[in-house]
Amino acid sequence: MPSNTRGVFSLIIINKAGGLIYQREFQAGLRNLSTNDYLVLAGTFHGVHAITRSITPKIPTSQPATSPATSSTGTTTPAASSYSYPNPGVPVSGLDYLETDKFRLTCFQTLTGTKFLLFTDPLTGSVDTIIQKIYELYADYVMKNPFYQIEMPVRCEAFDRHLGAWLRGRA
Repeated sequence: MPSNTRGVFSLIIINKAGGLIYQREFQAGLRNLSTNDYLVLAGTFHGVHAITRSITPKIPTSQPATSPATSSTGTTTPAASSYSYPNPGVPVSGLDYLETDKFRLTCFQTLTGTKFLLFTDPLTGSVDTIIQKIYELYADYVMKNPFYQIEMPVRCEAFDRHLGAWLRGRA
């Protein structure tokens, strides 16, 4: 089977507080998890994502050697050191993906803090394109729905229908 037709197993959407607001499986034969298991998974991932975001290391920047400053009272203060993230132009993101020999979990976090967790076959290609399209469908059919309340569970038939059709059409 070519890599671009490998499967999308499941989608989970987590609100900015770590609550599960959407869950759907796309492959038959997956191990069934209870609703409570999905709630625990969402909350656990939210916590791990926050921790990994906060522990991103800062690297000392190289500055010209400066001598310690001497104050008027005669005490010396060391020169200030400066630190920077590894890629200063890229915002700190936390855990982006987790891969095993059986599946790959990809996380896409929106600017508002909503997280999209996509479980795919590890050989699936263009996962970033897939998750971007899912986000576009979410924006079109959920966020533009006048009856949808922000941060609440997603119950939108149009989103379900278009998401399923798009994923079936790309196989």
